[in-house]
Amino acid sequence: METIVLVIHLILAVALVATVLLQRSEGGGLGMGGSGMGLMSVRGSANLLTRTTAILAAGFMATSIILAIMSGNTGPKRSILDQPAGTSAPAKTEQEKPGAPVVPLSK
Repeated sequence: METIVLVIHLILAVALVATVLLQRSEGGGLGMGGSGMGLMSVRGSANLLTRTTAILAAGFMATSIILAIMSGNTGPKRSILDQPAGTSAPAKTEQEKPGAPVVPLSK
């Protein structure tokens, strides 16, 4: 389930970037912008892109929240305050553990 939501999230992210890049620049700092020639008027295409951007942004936010909730529910909840006082030290490895006592051989 998490994989499906993640794939949808990635598709929404790419589509959102594409729609933002397709929008006409309002600043006009470089003299670039849409010329308005095509099947739709400038205002109609701007409204369509604005609506599309809003829908994609809402879907992106929804999938972000869903993924955050899904990832937060994995595993048991552990707190450092729930552990006994002596268990906070790291576990010893096999080499550090003391072995059996060595008994000298008698003659």
